[in-house]
Amino acid sequence: MRKQRGLSIFVLLVFIFLCLPLIIVTVTAFGENPSIQFPIEGFTFDWFKKVFEISSFIDSFFLSLQISFLATILALAVGVPAAYALARYRTPKTAWLKSFFLSPTVIPGVVVGYALFQFIVVQLNLPIYQGLLLGHFLISLPYVIRVVGSSLEQLDFSIEEVAWTLGCTKVKAFIRVVLPNITSGIFASFMLAFINSFNNIPVSQFLSGPGVSTLPTTLMNYIEYNYDPTVSALSVLLMLGTIVLMYLIEKTLGLASVA
Repeated sequence: MRKQRGLSIFVLLVFIFLCLPLIIVTVTAFGENPSIQFPIEGFTFDWFKKVFEISSFIDSFFLSLQISFLATILALAVGVPAAYALARYRTPKTAWLKSFFLSPTVIPGVVVGYALFQFIVVQLNLPIYQGLLLGHFLISLPYVIRVVGSSLEQLDFSIEEVAWTLGCTKVKAFIRVVLPNITSGIFASFMLAFINSFNNIPVSQFLSGPGVSTLPTTLMNYIEYNYDPTVSALSVLLMLGTIVLMYLIEKTLGLASVA
């Protein structure tokens, strides 16, 4: 009993440690003072209104949505077959290939951003938008391979072989047998890769340019010169959007519907 009580207290402390900053940010979004402070003085919704009056926030938000969505779709198109190949056909080089694909997740973000800047901007000389999209694709790919690969490792590939013996081609068997059994992993990887891409700062800062800036980069630039609760209001809106998106996906395409 003492061990369970101690574990419960520890979990509660961790939960408070994670949630307290979010609560403080949420509270500061409603303060009347023109600078961020806690506890707040007064109560107002004016800072939420100001978020929609700043055109740079709106433009960068839609750009972030576009870049993150396209990068995640590309990562799924490449990552799902790659994860399947790594799980289905094991060779002595499989472990090395997994480490190679997952390397961007263990290397510091600043190093990844600078390396991509040297490769995409300096060497390839790509336009800003295409370079930003390629950079976000490369940082999203490891998450897709990792999550989908975990789902594939739990899959019994004998059901695919049965489909082969019944006349299905390898492509048909992959589409009709393998994909339906890893749907939850694909959706989970989509959400993880999308959120990581949307919130990424190091890569976005190195690959952004005039007129092409993601929301996190725009927000960082805004904080450099302004310290008003507009930042908190925008953060609250992003949190609410993420919660609603997660809820809708769980209800429509999540584990409940798959089961």
